[in-house]
Amino acid sequence: MSNIRDLTASSPFNISEEETKPFIQAPGNANSNSNSNLNQRPNSPIGSDNSLASQSSKLSSSEYPRTIRNNISKPLLHYPASPQSTSSSSSSADQHGSNLFQNYSSTFLNQLPRSGSSSELRYFRKPPSPPQLNHQPPIHKSTSRIQPQDELTGPAKPNHIERYPSSLHGTQITEMTNPFRDQHHGQVPVQQNSKAKMKPAVTVTNNVATSSFTSNSTSSISKEKKPFTFDEYDPFAGYPPSQFPLFLTEAEDDDDAHDPEKNLRITWRETFKYCDRRFLREVFGLLLLFIVFLGIFVLLPVLEFSGALSKFNWGKDTTIRYEILSDYEYPTLGAIRMSLVDPDTPESARTKVSRTGETWDLVFSDEFNAEGRTFYEGDDQFWTAPDLHYDATKDIEWYDPDAVSTEEGVLKIQLDAFKSHNMFYRSGMLQSWNKLCFTQGKLEVSARLPHYGNVSGLWPGIWTLGNLARPGYLATSDGVWPYSYDSCDAGITANQSSPDGISYLKGQKLNACTCDGEDHPNQGTGRGAPEIDALEGATDTVLKLGVASQSYQVAPYDIWYMPDYEFIEVYDTSVTAMNTYTGGPFQQAISGVSTLNTDWYQKSAGVDHMFQKYGFEYENGDDDGYCTWFTGDNATFTLNAQALHPNGNIGWRRISKEPMSVIINLGISNNWAYIDWPSMSFPAIMEVDYVRIYQPADKVSLTCDPIDFPTTEYINRHKNAYSNVNLTSWEGAGYQFPKNALTGKCSSSKFQASS
Repeated sequence: MSNIRDLTASSPFNISEEETKPFIQAPGNANSNSNSNLNQRPNSPIGSDNSLASQSSKLSSSEYPRTIRNNISKPLLHYPASPQSTSSSSSSADQHGSNLFQNYSSTFLNQLPRSGSSSELRYFRKPPSPPQLNHQPPIHKSTSRIQPQDELTGPAKPNHIERYPSSLHGTQITEMTNPFRDQHHGQVPVQQNSKAKMKPAVTVTNNVATSSFTSNSTSSISKEKKPFTFDEYDPFAGYPPSQFPLFLTEAEDDDDAHDPEKNLRITWRETFKYCDRRFLREVFGLLLLFIVFLGIFVLLPVLEFSGALSKFNWGKDTTIRYEILSDYEYPTLGAIRMSLVDPDTPESARTKVSRTGETWDLVFSDEFNAEGRTFYEGDDQFWTAPDLHYDATKDIEWYDPDAVSTEEGVLKIQLDAFKSHNMFYRSGMLQSWNKLCFTQGKLEVSARLPHYGNVSGLWPGIWTLGNLARPGYLATSDGVWPYSYDSCDAGITANQSSPDGISYLKGQKLNACTCDGEDHPNQGTGRGAPEIDALEGATDTVLKLGVASQSYQVAPYDIWYMPDYEFIEVYDTSVTAMNTYTGGPFQQAISGVSTLNTDWYQKSAGVDHMFQKYGFEYENGDDDGYCTWFTGDNATFTLNAQALHPNGNIGWRRISKEPMSVIINLGISNNWAYIDWPSMSFPAIMEVDYVRIYQPADKVSLTCDPIDFPTTEYINRHKNAYSNVNLTSWEGAGYQFPKNALTGKCSSSKFQASS
């Protein structure tokens, strides 16, 4: 008997030794003893009778524990047993249904797991669906039997318990539960009455459990005696499992909610049938809103940027109107001057005395006295007003020919604050490129500067540039500006062969040692486009005065961009000082800065707004060459040729020998000076009274194509670069830098590179 106690010690029913003997009850023949036993142990899930006790008494001591173990190892099915649970009115159809259900129950009960130890409980899965009948299931007799279960062995597996409450055609059975679940934590199950209309009863006869279904009307189970049921909860929803169907084939309304894979298989056709008019209005409304946003924020900016919208007038008046600038009637071919000297130039201005004391003659002048002159391409024989953006200095204005005209005996260049070519300012430039050039001599320009002298921001300019570079056409200046060099050494190479960043130039394109057969205007001579500035207007923000920067810009560069100042002469240090800015990676500037009077400006205070003369004179001899700058009749400073002697790994830089074109412009750029926007006012007008050029009588040269420094043929061979302002590099125009003898890959018959 000690073995029996060991096997049942951990059972939640706490079955004693006395109670385990009669735990098998024969169906249908219960006597008073069995009833007394049942009443004596109301919580026992298994009934007993004397016949079972008499049978069990015949068992040997070795077989008795096994019999007990075979029967108590099935704690998962506990149905209330009653000796009066059978119905006496069963038919042959009832017998057939009872046998069918018996076979199903026998198969299911044989699959119930058993544990080799009473302290272990094996979980089981949901039983398979019983076979369906075409008629209402019959009422089974209590004498229906199922075969005994085979003994199952093996360790218990702590799987997640899976319970599925069941019902059959609306009939509920007492739930099958696991008393060892964590929800109970007790060894004695809770009693409660089943609320099902039909209550199954489990009886045991000769170690065989049987199941029968009876209606409430025929059931003899006393309502006073509460059969065993357990307060179970469904693992998903928490409801008693007796509320759920018995068979998987019975469908409920929310079954699809527990089958996520089916939801993933829902197609558009299945869901579209739920769309109503409101849904369709919302969908099409969102679609329309998306299309509108796409058109406003994507399509419209693209069309505006591409210029497609400009092809439509959109109801605007596109009539071209002309404004008469002058009532002056020109005679036939009357605009063509027969002389380079303007007839309106006074006789007193026909000669000038040079710095060396020589008398130089007036070789060209333009007094701008004719009213309404225009300077579009081809309008004038000496000047052209280009139509471009000057990107070389990152100007924020557009140069328009319409901003340049003659009025009241002066040339006017007007800077306005209105949009032109997507630039917010419009101004003008006048240039004589490839029409009027000079080599050596004196340039004198009388001008009244724009705006106020004490307001920083504008950039008026009077300057000259070698004709091999067209102002504003960056591809033409690539490799020639601001070179004035006739040697073949490191000075012609890219970056001057210096790793310290002193130069960002690509090298001298038309150098003196260009190889035979390469592209060059005149092989054997170093060519370039140096720059000489008669005036670049600015403002001294400390003195609150206007200043004139006058400079010579050249390449290659001295170390630290510092020329030999022993050969630079400043005449009045109270007015002029050498510029502290001496250059950068793109040019070296030998520059002097002179202060200007405030009444030399357009809007300055005072009654008289006077014109002032700005200019320079130069000679380009290798030994005695010089360049002297003037403000009025007073020289400001002089640069002698010796100041550009060899320095470091470069040789002599020369005073320009190139034919120089004349440029007059009014710009505005953040690259030049601080722009005092609160003090700016528009329009700002730069006025020019005249332009005059003087030269020695024996050195007169006003051509852009001199014999020793030709340019015309070279320009004609490279029309693409000289006519397309949008090109920014020589390679971009479709040309290559010519090879030179310094690289050792070719030879030059007109120049021998030094070893």
